[in-house]
Amino acid sequence: MNIVDLRLTSLAHGGGCGCKLAPSVLQQLLGRQPAAQPFAQLLVGTETGDDAAVWKLDNGTCVIATTDFFMPMVDDPYEFGRIAATNAISDVYAMGGTPIMALAILGIPIDKLPAEIAARILAGGSAVCAAAGIPIAGGHSIDSPEPIYGLAVIGTCKEKDIRRNADARAGDAIILTKPLGVGIYAAAFKKGALSAPAYADMIGSMTLLNRVGAALAKDASVHAMTDVTGFGLFGHAMEMARGSNVTIVLKAASVPLLPEAAELVRQGFATGASTRNWASYGDGVKLRPDFSEWQRKLFTDPQTSGGLLIACDATEAEAIVRRIVEDGYPFARIIGRVEQGLPTINVE
Repeated sequence: MNIVDLRLTSLAHGGGCGCKLAPSVLQQLLGRQPAAQPFAQLLVGTETGDDAAVWKLDNGTCVIATTDFFMPMVDDPYEFGRIAATNAISDVYAMGGTPIMALAILGIPIDKLPAEIAARILAGGSAVCAAAGIPIAGGHSIDSPEPIYGLAVIGTCKEKDIRRNADARAGDAIILTKPLGVGIYAAAFKKGALSAPAYADMIGSMTLLNRVGAALAKDASVHAMTDVTGFGLFGHAMEMARGSNVTIVLKAASVPLLPEAAELVRQGFATGASTRNWASYGDGVKLRPDFSEWQRKLFTDPQTSGGLLIACDATEAEAIVRRIVEDGYPFARIIGRVEQGLPTINVE
């Protein structure tokens, strides 16, 4: 088998966070599960679709637990491992926590892929965990029809530093820390239509750790956080709006995009997940009259290892954005505001 010519993406029916179940399907499944309460120490469970579970220990420290895994959206096994690990760790940062260790989740079609490929995937994940300052302390592997990799991640934080997706307040500003368009780029890559600079931008975005979340959680003017992943910007903003019982207004022109995203989506590159996403929550989104189809596909585009969506005191928003940019997130922007009203997304 020629490893150089092997395309990991050819072995997967989907890739990255585009593999996630549609929000409507997930809602149906979770609705059939027994309630996690009453457990007084379970501070965050499944009730608002938050990024991770949070359990309070007797000393006031909280344990954050999450898991995330998916199929490849790139062909380089090392980069696939890096992307999947960065994405999984993000959930801890999005809750305001600091990761302390991870467990690896690996599925490999052993009749189609040599062990060397699996080793490179694991090496990529280990490299990201090392950058985050945590060990991979164990894990589990299976023989599976498609390649799968991800992590279960454990983190900690103080109770006062927990940042849920359900605590946005009317009057807050909305900040996004990374540009949209990863799913669009991945669709173009799979068809051999992504330029080398765009590929580099895609990898750079997906492997940028959201570690700034742990620092932002210590700022009392930051009220709510979540990360933008498989449900797209509209979907994760909708979760924040519903959990907080507010209206979120997004300024379309202010939303950062990867440099070639708009042109590629106009050329027809998009994921099936963006269509499923819109079908799940589109009735709660009020679009301005001139909002085009290609823009809608961008705002529903599944973001693998996307940025943080932050609700914060509007008077501090510009200073917070400057801090985020200085910390290494050059695309961070104020993209909207929170208003009193029904839990909807309004687009200006």
